[in-house]
Amino acid sequence: MQLLQKTIDRIESLDKELMAKARERVDNLIKPINSLGKLEELAVQLVGITRNLNPVLNQKAIIVMAADHGVYEEGISSNPQEVTLAQTLLFPKSVTGVCAIGMTAGAKIVPVDIGVNGVIPDDAGIMKRKIKNGTSNMTKGPAMTREEAIKSIEVGIEIVNKEVEKGITVIGTGEMGIGNTTPSTAILSVLGNYAPQVITGRGAGVGEGGIAHKVETIEKAISVNQPNPQDSLDVLSKVGGLEIGGMAGVMLGAAANQIPVVVDGYISTVAAILAASIEPKAKEYFIASHASAETGGQMASEFLGLKPMLHMDMCLGEGSGAALSFPILDAAVSMLKNMATFADVGMEI
Repeated sequence: MQLLQKTIDRIESLDKELMAKARERVDNLIKPINSLGKLEELAVQLVGITRNLNPVLNQKAIIVMAADHGVYEEGISSNPQEVTLAQTLLFPKSVTGVCAIGMTAGAKIVPVDIGVNGVIPDDAGIMKRKIKNGTSNMTKGPAMTREEAIKSIEVGIEIVNKEVEKGITVIGTGEMGIGNTTPSTAILSVLGNYAPQVITGRGAGVGEGGIAHKVETIEKAISVNQPNPQDSLDVLSKVGGLEIGGMAGVMLGAAANQIPVVVDGYISTVAAILAASIEPKAKEYFIASHASAETGGQMASEFLGLKPMLHMDMCLGEGSGAALSFPILDAAVSMLKNMATFADVGMEI
């Protein structure tokens, strides 16, 4: 808890004075005011985050948290649980979706075993920060202890701190975990006060019982554990996931280090809701990448209060949408740096 509290204490609001200067420059670029729409808003936000009128985002990373879920034994997924381990081992080989997309933006992928139910070889190229072999079955009791939930967040913080020391200037969030839309939906249901049947989707593949069984499983987990919606750590520990906590920690760590963090899809957005409930100022550092095609995706984004940049009907996860969004951040920075103002070209408006 000590690292978490220290990180929370370091998070400051964006530099509003510099943002005002950035807005003034953007409004005087050789274009009609607001003609570049959200790109202008993004540029101003990046200035406020980095405390630099010419933000530098030259080193990008996507931190992919991998973990399994005890609730899998309830038959909520059609995919073998072993896929989590198998897919996690593929990230260092640069052959997964986020790897392929991340290559186009020059982003490095940082896979982390925070709770995979299996053995990761020491030479696999994966950061080994396993808290335990997946969560416990949340329909029978808490998914994890409060201490384990806090540790999952602190793992994310620690990894961000190390990446910042290496020179990383922008981070994206990603995850891998068969069954993780179930705890994500449970968290959103509790914190957003949504009925599970309204926000429950198919995920990567729903089990034989279909959506109805998945809804019943989520309702049972909430009923059994009675998570406190006023205590996000209680919610995470009782109906959450280790990788979800890890991503929330990544977001808090990025905010504390004053670097932008690009939120991926549904599960990442739920992690962002957790992070923002722990420290509301952290949300100022979040950039929503894409609108997930998962059923609860739109509601999660609306509850968080962020509008995704891209609408691509994607729901892969892994950080794929965050990777796809990186070039848009580069475009916003290039606009600030390279586009002339009317004064620069000797024009008056």
